Amino acid sequence: MNINTFTQTLNILGERWLAPKFLARSFAKPATAALGGKKKKLGKLGPIVEKKEIPVETDANKLVNYVCGSNILKTGQDIKLKPDSEYPDWLWSLNVDRIIPVEEMDPETKQYWRRLRKQGLRRNNQLSKLKKF
Repeated sequence: MNINTFTQTLNILGERWLAPKFLARSFAKPATAALGGKKKKLGKLGPIVEKKEIPVETDANKLVNYVCGSNILKTGQDIKLKPDSEYPDWLWSLNVDRIIPVEEMDPETKQYWRRLRKQGLRRNNQLSKLKKF
């Protein structure tokens, strides 16, 4: 048996056995509207969930004397606030007004270099978005 007849035999067998399998397959799904079904509205992350309404504390006495929302358990009470003298001094010197710009920070601190690195990463990411491929 020479190579030509062997190749022809394989081609014939392949046509008989492989071709019908590919012709019989259907990869498309039937449309739900064609079957009479209703389409469900889904968001990008799945079905839309109703937002829960969280109760807001309106009692002025409780707002002044307790840390509202500090108790995550079903039973128990919120933490009672103490006088200012019982808290550490560093608590009152925290910066809560604004973010300090890099120009005003001391270059000898670790926070300065972290902020500088973060800004550099943000800048590089913005520049890479502008590149066309």
